[in-house]
Amino acid sequence: MSPEKTSRLEQFRAKRAAQNEKVMSLDHLGVKRFFNLDTTTYKDGALSSQTKELLGLVASAVLRCNDCIDYHLEQCAKAGTTKEEIVDALNVALIVGGSIVIPHFRHAVETLEFLEEEGEL
Repeated sequence: MSPEKTSRLEQFRAKRAAQNEKVMSLDHLGVKRFFNLDTTTYKDGALSSQTKELLGLVASAVLRCNDCIDYHLEQCAKAGTTKEEIVDALNVALIVGGSIVIPHFRHAVETLEFLEEEGEL
């Protein structure tokens, strides 16, 4: 893969971390509570964290948020989700969201390639 492709995911990670720091530095109770709720939601419960991350991935694809897709793909990889499981979940997103999801499916496939190169998937 070309350096530009690898750098897209690295740039996403760096920008996300920097922007999250800025958001948290606002020191707003409601914002902190929302971030905490988001983190807590994806922990094991009646559904495994792996299943919840796949659900988050599907919702992100249907809502057409590439940043969210990248985030959930990384979380899926960390949770031990296989590429086949991820592609199957993205197929659900495609069916639910329709053809407008295709560009975001392409984005997800590229991110999967980065994760594979890094040995994360």
